[in-house]
Amino acid sequence: MLELNVNIKNNETSYPIIIKNDDISNIKSIIENKIGTNKYIVIFSEKVYKLYSNELKFPKNQVFILKDGEKEKNIKNYTKILDFVLSKKLTRQDYIIAIGGGVVGDIAGFAASTYMRGIKFIQIPTTLLACVDSSVGGKTAIDTKYGKNLVGAFYQPNYVLINANFLKTLDERQFKSGLGEVVKYGFIEKSCNPEAPAMLLNYLTEHSEKILSRDIMTMKELIKMCISLKISVVEKDEKENGLRKILNFGHTYGHAVENITKYKKFTHGECVVEGIHFALNLAFKLNLINKEYKFLCGDVLKKFNFKQIPQFDKNKIINIMTTDKKATQNKIIFELPTEYAQVKEYSFSPNELKTLF
Repeated sequence: MLELNVNIKNNETSYPIIIKNDDISNIKSIIENKIGTNKYIVIFSEKVYKLYSNELKFPKNQVFILKDGEKEKNIKNYTKILDFVLSKKLTRQDYIIAIGGGVVGDIAGFAASTYMRGIKFIQIPTTLLACVDSSVGGKTAIDTKYGKNLVGAFYQPNYVLINANFLKTLDERQFKSGLGEVVKYGFIEKSCNPEAPAMLLNYLTEHSEKILSRDIMTMKELIKMCISLKISVVEKDEKENGLRKILNFGHTYGHAVENITKYKKFTHGECVVEGIHFALNLAFKLNLINKEYKFLCGDVLKKFNFKQIPQFDKNKIINIMTTDKKATQNKIIFELPTEYAQVKEYSFSPNELKTLF
């Protein structure tokens, strides 16, 4: 078992992150020991519930099942979750538990942040993307027709329990989607933690075969490395006022691709990887990085054989990016690579971006 801790000094929040690979059937007893006599409801992704309900054995009358897909992270389902929680008469001392990928964690966390102005919340991520990114740090949200994650709150969980054995049944495309967020950390590692040596890009290169074969011990170490980087950022900047923006590397363009395809055609990780390619090309055009580093980054991405995404109409993409939640004063914000494993914020007007596209 590996244990990490998040300690946010500004609001005196702290919580543990446990990384295990024991029997999944142990999760119910671990959670019930954690919450004691308090009540709880569990929000499952539909796929995870079908695969693991017999092992997890949570009472059916305490379970809310959310259909799979980013399109389900909407205000209608958010309202349904609140109605379900209200019907169970949960108090502020009780718990909402999310078991699933990023979609489940995001909407369950947002419901937890608003129910009675805040109820206790536990994350049990079952996808690689949720393990390394969305389950830690307190970003919760739902999507609207205007864009992704535009309605939400910063709301930290009370406990995060990661079991790497969930990754064994994750379909290949979703596994690769998670790897999109993993490689992102490799490209921003020194910006996350300047005092520590940058090790993740080398780890990804040297262990790519074990990663792709989902070797459990390799995956546990990889998850720990990524989460440690996220913790180092979130502890310094919980609400994305400065440093935390580096975690958006690849996301400005990636979110626009998700939006233009209505969240149906490509996974989040696939779009992030496309956003990384865009950022690398943009940085190279601006002479922020040299050809050698651009090729090195490209070689790391090639090792994982990510899905190729076609080009879209630049005017439509740029128009969508102007509504990104990070945009300000008609400027589109990008985190762009500048040195090995480092990024820096740059802003462009729509017209400036059109000339660089």
